[in-house]
Amino acid sequence: MRLLIIGGTRFLGRALVDAALAAGHEVTLFNRGQSNPGLYPDLEHLQGNRDGGLDVLKGRQWDVVIDTCGYIPRVVRASAEMLATAVDHYVFISTISVYADFSIIGIDEQSPVGTLADESVEEITGDTYGPLKVLCEQAVDVAMGMRSLHVRSGLIVGPHDPTDRFTYWPVRVARGGEVLAPGNPDQAIQFIDVRDIAQWTIKAAEQRLTGPYNVVGPAERLNMHTLLETCQTVSQSDARWTWCSDKFLLENEVAPFSELPLWVPAEMAGMEMVNCAKAMAAGLRIRPLTTTIRDTLNWHATRPSDHSWRAGLTAEREAELLDAWDKS
Repeated sequence: MRLLIIGGTRFLGRALVDAALAAGHEVTLFNRGQSNPGLYPDLEHLQGNRDGGLDVLKGRQWDVVIDTCGYIPRVVRASAEMLATAVDHYVFISTISVYADFSIIGIDEQSPVGTLADESVEEITGDTYGPLKVLCEQAVDVAMGMRSLHVRSGLIVGPHDPTDRFTYWPVRVARGGEVLAPGNPDQAIQFIDVRDIAQWTIKAAEQRLTGPYNVVGPAERLNMHTLLETCQTVSQSDARWTWCSDKFLLENEVAPFSELPLWVPAEMAGMEMVNCAKAMAAGLRIRPLTTTIRDTLNWHATRPSDHSWRAGLTAEREAELLDAWDKS
């Protein structure tokens, strides 16, 4: 399979390249050449800005394109229209954030999606991110005549994750001591190892799957307590948990999913209980949690000691909250 990847040198993109090469496919990368430009020196690199700089793609042919970095409908529409006669199949990396109501448990691919009152909006915020992705999906479908697959990913985790939204927990637990644990210990959580979503996406592209798929794991229900216990087992730390209630965390203005990754208030529990049966039936396989945790810790150990965390509580903030909890 001749594969064009838009992006391809960061997190999911590089995992897709690795999975495609392992499967024996021919890969071309199209990006600005700014992120990790030294990666994959043996591959063909086409440089351009997808917002008005697509000319380098003209006159070329591939079997499949995978778009890893589409957020603005106008920009995605331009890419899809340019490639509509150049590729047989368009794979768009979307998100479960497309769904309209996360108070619903068991959201599947037929559940209502978010909308924007003004579809010309291009500013990406917490409120517009999901609906903009919906419009991106629609733009691809129109341009490609439905020869398109929408990979609605959950939280993607593992080595090379720039967001720290999962890495925080293995690293914090490995540090040991009293750990502030959020909300209900039995709260369901979902995420997917970047290598698992990459391998499934390449197989789905080979099969020319179309339409939306919720691509998240695990296959069996996982709760926050089990995640923390597994992190402790892998790191062999002396960590112990202090479970602070949703009410306390919200009253103290702790930001869900950023200051305490994977935690959302009860009224948004549906975000962590999305139905992924369709992707599982189409061959999605999830590696053991211990593997993801161990590999994340090993990768983190290669980062600079002064790494600036993008998610999670600082040690000072955690200590303040624990003290406030003790006094409450």
